[in-house]
Amino acid sequence: MRKAELLDLIIATLQNDLALAVRAAQSAHEAATHEENIAENKYDTLGLEAAYLAAGQSRRVEEIRQALAAYRNLPLRPFDARQGIQLGAWVVLVDDQGVEQQFFLGPDGAGLKVRLGDSEVRVISPRAPLGQGLLGKGEGDEVSIGSGRQARSLEILRVE
Repeated sequence: MRKAELLDLIIATLQNDLALAVRAAQSAHEAATHEENIAENKYDTLGLEAAYLAAGQSRRVEEIRQALAAYRNLPLRPFDARQGIQLGAWVVLVDDQGVEQQFFLGPDGAGLKVRLGDSEVRVISPRAPLGQGLLGKGEGDEVSIGSGRQARSLEILRVE
């Protein structure tokens, strides 16, 4: 099952992202607490800005940790046409020009992209409009993305 291989890639990518985020958070914390960044007057905000950055980096670390835990606990099930697309589905969509796009419907980590062989797979979550639109659908169904003049209809080609 290539879906298990895809899940392993997503987890490895999140682990790398976590390591980078931890280093960035540590650097930001060091900058925020460094003696050279102590405010000398009320207009000296370098220390305050570094503290805001450190707080943001720490939140990012926690978000990645939560996403990583969700993926490690994600059960991979084969596609069941009666239930339609659910969390953990690997979906191939095709537009009216025949261009295929691959998506993995995950619990979190939206926006993440991984390469499996020659294919790029984008991770989306059910909170994204496309993720919401896919839930419950099956092969041959259509899903719309965008709105107004930029609305496009995509056909669900394959689901694993």
